[in-house]
Amino acid sequence: MKMFLTRLGENARMAVTGDLSQIDLPPGAQCGLRDAVETLAGVEGVTMIEFTDADVVRHPLVSRIVRAYDARQRAQAAPRAKKSDDRRP
Repeated sequence: MKMFLTRLGENARMAVTGDLSQIDLPPGAQCGLRDAVETLAGVEGVTMIEFTDADVVRHPLVSRIVRAYDARQRAQAAPRAKKSDDRRP
């Protein structure tokens, strides 16, 4: 991702799209999109837009599917967050 992003020419614009919920890399592999989002957050001149299920316009069922997956992800993340809190001194 860094190699791609650093090729931006003068007076040019660039759009990078992706879905962090659909990463299919093997465990331990670094996701270039996630790395770019984390690294470039707050960098002047870089704007990021995050869509939600409200932005899904294909079919109402698709919105419900996205919400169901998001809810499951939040539920799975909650126990992990609690475990890390329990380890703090």
